[in-house]
Amino acid sequence: MSQYFKDIGTSFKTLTKGLKITFGYLKQSYKSRKPYGIFEDEYFSQNEGLFTLQYPHEMIPVPDNGRYRLHNEIDDCIVCDKCAKVCPVDCIDIEPIRATETIGLTSDGTPKRIHAAKFDIDMSKCCFCGLCTTVCPTECLTMTKTFDFSEEDVRNHNYSFSEMSLADIALKQKELEEFQRAKEQPAASGPEEETDKPAAAKPKPTFKPKVMARPKPVTKAGSEEAPKAVKPKVVVKPKVAPKATGETPKAQPKPKVVVKPKIAGAKAQAKPVVKPKATEENKKVQVKPKIAPKQDASEETPKAKARPVFKPRPMVPKKPKDDK
Repeated sequence: MSQYFKDIGTSFKTLTKGLKITFGYLKQSYKSRKPYGIFEDEYFSQNEGLFTLQYPHEMIPVPDNGRYRLHNEIDDCIVCDKCAKVCPVDCIDIEPIRATETIGLTSDGTPKRIHAAKFDIDMSKCCFCGLCTTVCPTECLTMTKTFDFSEEDVRNHNYSFSEMSLADIALKQKELEEFQRAKEQPAASGPEEETDKPAAAKPKPTFKPKVMARPKPVTKAGSEEAPKAVKPKVVVKPKVAPKATGETPKAQPKPKVVVKPKIAGAKAQAKPVVKPKATEENKKVQVKPKIAPKQDASEETPKAKARPVFKPRPMVPKKPKDDK
């Protein structure tokens, strides 16, 4: 029984401690904290009061550099299509129409020559990478600090930034087709119209490299070319065959070389050397037989040593031992 009453006492003590803490915070519930931003100095100074805010009537301020929903300033857009090409999820859809002339200037002075018939951004596909904002040349596409754009239907996340109506789109397309048709067909212009038009720029002459001709050889006088050198003609007399008698043939005379006189200005040429043809007698060459040198009787050649002859030993059978 004693343990039973002890348990009742401990439960009563713990209950009173919990109620004290609850009634202590109940007094502070009449006060509420002000929604200071995290970058403000008084953000950490509030230690008492309710932290819960009555959203959407109350909300904590979002920093200006927050990167949430995309926004396009269409007046500064030149419809360059860079943002649509760099988008990794293809959430930007653009339909450009080329203008026949400059239609205006952006805030930084860039001329606008393309109409934006369609510029839609599907935020349900966006991955908030920020690549489209970095490649934009006029910085018209930015990520705003609007973070709450929840919708019941996902199709409502497709935001359109084009300001052209269907009638304007059809009119601009018709103007572009007429401009291209007039550009393709050459207009018949009279002589008066040609005088008013500025003279067309002459095409630049193409540069052709000159081929350098080889210089002609000049003689010492420097007036005429040197005549070509003429090769000398060699006149060789026919050989006379020896008679059938037993007489030895006489030595044939050497052939005479007739050289024409040199021409002035020509280079000196080497004289040709003519060798007499070999006759039958000259072809025969006497070859003496080689004689081996004599050996002295005293010098004897050493005889080869005889190899020793191996004789096998006879096998002697062992005597069997007597069994005792």
